[in-house]
Order: sequence, then C-alpha cells, then structure tokens
Amino acid sequence: MKVIGLTGGMGSGKTTVANFFKELGIPVYIADDAAKTLMNTSAEVKSKIIDLLGEKAYPDGVLDRKYVAAQVFNSAEKLEKLNSIVHPAVATDFENWKNWKNSPYVIYEAAILFEKGGYKKCDAVILVTAPFEERIKRLKSRDKSSEEDIEARMKHQWSDSKKRKLADFHINNLNLQNTREQVRKFHEIILIPDKN
Repeated sequence: MKVIGLTGGMGSGKTTVANFFKELGIPVYIADDAAKTLMNTSAEVKSKIIDLLGEKAYPDGVLDRKYVAAQVFNSAEKLEKLNSIVHPAVATDFENWKNWKNSPYVIYEAAILFEKGGYKKCDAVILVTAPFEERIKRLKSRDKSSEEDIEARMKHQWSDSKKRKLADFHINNLNLQNTREQVRKFHEIILIPDKN
C-alpha cells in the first residue's frame, strides 16, 4: 500500500486538503492528533515526558499543552528531546493503523514531515502552501494566537521554497474549489499503477 505524505506550514490548509482526500474514500492519518492522543494515553510516553519536563506537564494526569509549549519552544534542546519521545511512538502507531486499512493508498499528514525526515518513508509527498499573510490570518482566527506567537512557532518549520524542492506535488490552497480539483487530479495520478 502506498503512503502519501501531506505537509505544509502552519495555516496552509493541510486539514482542508486531508478532508478532500477523505471525501474520496482515502484513509487519513493526522500525525499531530495521534501525538496529542499518545501523550495522554501511552504510559511510556507520559513517563518519559514527566522525566523531561517534570510533574507540571501532567496536572491531574492530563497533559498541560500550554505548559509543555512554553517549556519546549524556547529551548531547542528540550524540543529535540520531546520530539525524540513522541515521534517514534507516532511512527509505531501509524504502522499499526495502516495495517488495518484496505485502500490503494493512505495519507500521512504531518506538519514537519521534511524537517524530521519522515518524507523518506513516503512513496510521494504533497506540499500545501498559502501566502504568508493568509496563513497568519487563518491562524489568528483559528488559534486566537498573537502574530508574535505564530511567528515564533513558524520558525521551527522549513520555508515553502525549501520544502518545494523535495515535494512531488504542490497545492496552492487559496481557492477551495481549485484546491478540491487539484486533490482529485492528484488522486487519479496516485491511483495509476507503478510500472515495475
């Protein structure tokens, strides 16, 4: 079964594109959602995060995402250590999830697919982009975050131009109808059998 990576910067519209693939009957694995779930449900992951960030990471046994974000986004070392706990757990979870799917391909959606080398495990990668100002506007509306907070989080992601060099397909997500048509086109291309 093919694995198609889906990535893009914050606010580019990856979720919108993922939903268009779901409409076509393609299973979609959202790595960020899986990470959040595993950080609350996996005893091993929780234990390692407490070792790294202390008991304050889990007041009342539930992950305090704001506390964790404050700890790691100002410390490259802590962020790297957190990623080294969460990413292998997500990779294992994805493999288990994929094995239960019966589909010509699955979508693996991850914001930092290129940054962490996850693209190397994909048969192809779709990059979703949108103009910077549009992304900021979407994120302010969605997360109620300040522009400074958004830009601080964005600096941990590669630029679109750097990602474009590694992507197999590119969707400029500004017009929803156009985006849906691009998804359908790529879906048909992906379905073409490999000529081995």
